[in-house]
Amino acid sequence: MNLHEYQAREILQRHGIPMPAAAVAASPEEARAIAARLGGGGKVVVKAQVHAGGRGKAGGVKLASGAAEAAAAATQILGMTIKGLPVHKVLVTPAAEIASESYVGIIVDRASQRPVLMVSPAGGIDIEQVAAQTPQQIYRLAIDPRFGLLPHQALGLGFKLYPGLGAARAAADIMQKLAAAVYAVGASLAEINPLVTTPDGAVVALDAKIVVDDNELERRPEIAALRDATAEAPSEVAARKAGLTFIKLEGTVGCCVNGAGLAMATMDLVKYYGGAPANFLDIGGSSNPQKVVDALAIITADPNVKAILFNIFGGITRCDDVANGIVQATSRFPLRVPLIVRLTGTNEREAVEILTKAGYSALTDMDEAVKQAVERAA
Repeated sequence: MNLHEYQAREILQRHGIPMPAAAVAASPEEARAIAARLGGGGKVVVKAQVHAGGRGKAGGVKLASGAAEAAAAATQILGMTIKGLPVHKVLVTPAAEIASESYVGIIVDRASQRPVLMVSPAGGIDIEQVAAQTPQQIYRLAIDPRFGLLPHQALGLGFKLYPGLGAARAAADIMQKLAAAVYAVGASLAEINPLVTTPDGAVVALDAKIVVDDNELERRPEIAALRDATAEAPSEVAARKAGLTFIKLEGTVGCCVNGAGLAMATMDLVKYYGGAPANFLDIGGSSNPQKVVDALAIITADPNVKAILFNIFGGITRCDDVANGIVQATSRFPLRVPLIVRLTGTNEREAVEILTKAGYSALTDMDEAVKQAVERAA
C-alpha cells in the first residue's frame, strides 16, 4: 500500500525526523491559507499528492512566491492527471534553502532477506538513475533484524554523505529513526529524497515516501486506515474488493492464472515468446466462478489488452468452476479480443465439455497456449 507524501511525513515526524512544517489542501483556497500561515509571505512549494513518480516532470510540483501564487499553483495541479492518476490534494510547505542534497532509503531486499539501508550523496534525483549511471555513489548496509541499525553503522554511512562530524551525526540519527519507522509501520520501502543540509548546517528531510507491505495491514489497522482508494488505479481497487491479487503492467496479453508461481511462470513465458503481459492476476485456489467473472471484468476494462490468456492448473481450483466462470462472464460482457484457455488438472474433462458447448476450445499445453496468445495480441 502506497502512502501519500503528507502521510509519510507525519509518520517520520512522529519518529523525530526533522522536516519543515507542511499541510495538505484540497482546494486553491485552502492552499492560499496554508501558504499564508506557514510561508510567512515567502516562497512555498506546492506538490501534487498522487501515487506516482515523476511529479515534478509532469508539472505536479511548483514553487510559489506567496499565498496568491500558491493558490494559482494549486489551481493548476488539482485535477491534473499524472501517470493516469488524478490529483485530489496538494501539499504546501515552505521552500527551504539548500546547501547540499543526498538520499537515504530502506528497502526490503529479497537476496539478503533483510531491510537494506541505502545512502547516496547524489540526492534529489531518482535513485534508479544514480544506480544506472554512477552506481559507485550508492552505499548499502543490510540491517540485522536481531539488533536493528546500530549507531556505529549509521555513523559510518553518515560520513559517506558528509565529511563534517556534526552533519554525519545528524544524518546517522535520521537513519536510525527511519529504520525505527520502517519496523513500526511494516514498510517494505521508506525513503527520504532529498535529505538536505541548509546554509546554517542543519540536516533536514524535505520529502518522504513509504510503501507498506500489504501483509502488515491486518495487524496494523491504523495504517490500513490511511489507504486512499481514490488515488489508486480503479482496476487494482476492484481486484482488492474481489479478493484477487492484481498488478497492472504495460503489455498487451491479459493473464488470468491460479497461483502466484504459475502466474510468474506464465508471464516469463509470454516474454520468452516475444510478448508482454498486461497484468499479473492470480485468482488463487478458490473454486468460485464469480472470481473468474470479476477477473475477466478487470482484464477487459484495460484498453491495452489485445488477447486474454487463461492458464489454469487444477488442484484446489477446479477446472470446471473456472470454465463456468468464463461462460458466465462472456455472457454478461461479450469479448472483443481473442480468448485462449489452457486447462489441466481437477475436472479437466468436464471443463472442456462446458467450454465446447459455449463455443470455446481449451488447450492442455502451456507453451502452445502462450504462443497463441502472443501471436493473437501482436
